[in-house]
Amino acid sequence: MANVLVLNASYEPLNITSWRRAIVLLLKGKAEQIEHNGVYILPDIPLPTVIRLRYYVRVPYKDIPLTRRNIMHRDGHSCQYCNYTGDDLTLDHVVPRSRGGGDTWENLVTACVRCNVRKGNRTPKEANMTLNYLPRKPYSGLYFELTKHVKSGRNKEWQKYVIGL
Repeated sequence: MANVLVLNASYEPLNITSWRRAIVLLLKGKAEQIEHNGVYILPDIPLPTVIRLRYYVRVPYKDIPLTRRNIMHRDGHSCQYCNYTGDDLTLDHVVPRSRGGGDTWENLVTACVRCNVRKGNRTPKEANMTLNYLPRKPYSGLYFELTKHVKSGRNKEWQKYVIGL
């Protein structure tokens, strides 16, 4: 049927689970329903779309590796200068490596070959080009999964629980 966003007791997103697992957590009293979409499983049990755990769960920090694939995913597989989406995308250093720009989340963006060549060894400002979004490091691995759901429009009620999407 549908996926359910699980929030920690502090309302931070923890994971995405199946509606069946969410119902089990609700029936056991381990979670409370925050949002539902108007669909009912039984006449008195609505299908949840967002639940919140009653007790705080400590989640260890897990660093997201800086890879070409993760940068492309973060940028939606499109050029951050002209919105081109195709197979010939490259990675561009916002501050060129020759000027001290490193391989960091904040300095790497997806760019088409045309824009990357046009920008060359300059900053976007010097090349008179603007970035669609300021690059930043995703704060969790869940970020990629949440962006996929929220941006597809399937789970619009999740938007208010996901900061920065």
